[in-house]
Amino acid sequence: MALLSVKIDEAGYKSDEAVITQVAFSLEGSGLTGMIGANGAGKSTTIKAILGELPFVEGKIIRLEGTTYSYIPERPIFYDELTLWEHFEFVTAVEQLGEEHLLYAKSLLKKFRLEDRIHEFPDTFSKGMQQKGMIALALFTKPDLLIIDEPFMGLDPGSTKTLLDMLNEEREKGTGILMCTHILDTAQRVCDSFIVIERGTVKASGTLPEVLSQCGAEDGSLYSCISSVDDIHE
Repeated sequence: MALLSVKIDEAGYKSDEAVITQVAFSLEGSGLTGMIGANGAGKSTTIKAILGELPFVEGKIIRLEGTTYSYIPERPIFYDELTLWEHFEFVTAVEQLGEEHLLYAKSLLKKFRLEDRIHEFPDTFSKGMQQKGMIALALFTKPDLLIIDEPFMGLDPGSTKTLLDMLNEEREKGTGILMCTHILDTAQRVCDSFIVIERGTVKASGTLPEVLSQCGAEDGSLYSCISSVDDIHE
């Protein structure tokens, strides 16, 4: 059974102004699904609908009972009054997690080379360091479902590789991952399936061969897939 089933008839920021329509897909465990599309296509709005952050949603968004999830936003969000490590302690207390989660957090922070900065305030960090802190915060809870919005923003090549390795580890553990990204070369290389969003609706979905076929992208590139979708609907 799917960890997440999405069937949005229409949704937006006002009841009389739909931003996305007819968006339907499902996410299984042990898979990495890339959500791709041009700027303003409706990717982030779709994620907000899934997270319950839109005032207007017509349709159904169903998470499998008992499924836990974490979200990594495009722009890191921290509490000004908490150090990086206090964020982990706070989440541990709120979610009633165990000591093993804090030990896992330390291992994640070490991979991102943040172990010496855990008692500092994140607002003093670079954007890349803040992004790595957010990723570690999302992963240390060991979620069943991981929703990520532009995770590579601000990451250097080494940290990007570390993140990709982490995502692969999560996938092997059975985690279902929905990743919104503009980095199509990376997405094409690492994702198991794709959802192409264009003008607020799903224009293609499935495995790479299926999406390329639906888009008529003869050169086998996701870049051409998005261009082809644009051409079809001009």
